[in-house]
Amino acid sequence: MFDTQPETTTETGPNKVDLHVGARVRLRRKLLGLSQDGLAARIDLTFQQVQKYERGSNRISASKLYEIAQALQCKVEHFFEGLETVETEAPVQVEQDVNSFLCTPEGIELAGGFPKIRSAKLRRRVLELVNTLAEGGN
Repeated sequence: MFDTQPETTTETGPNKVDLHVGARVRLRRKLLGLSQDGLAARIDLTFQQVQKYERGSNRISASKLYEIAQALQCKVEHFFEGLETVETEAPVQVEQDVNSFLCTPEGIELAGGFPKIRSAKLRRRVLELVNTLAEGGN
């Protein structure tokens, strides 16, 4: 019998495009404060399937990506933004750090609140506090 499913992994792991799209799905979902269960319910899947999509271990079909975009209130193109960087050059460490930061609930909350601090001096002090804590390993 023929396997009609496309190969989703390379010899070294998941396809780079699938990893990128999955990471963008996860980031958008987290920015909206939506759980994997919540997204799964909106697109009629299990949360395990959403996990596999976000990890890049399963490819997302075009129709399912469209449904995900609708559920996450964005355009399909959103999931491919920055892909050229992934394909043509090594990711910049700062970009990796920002992505890691925004993939945490605390990061999303801080990113939302930080710009609301009107005083530039106070924002600088908050940044100094974060840097001091990071240097101390706490």
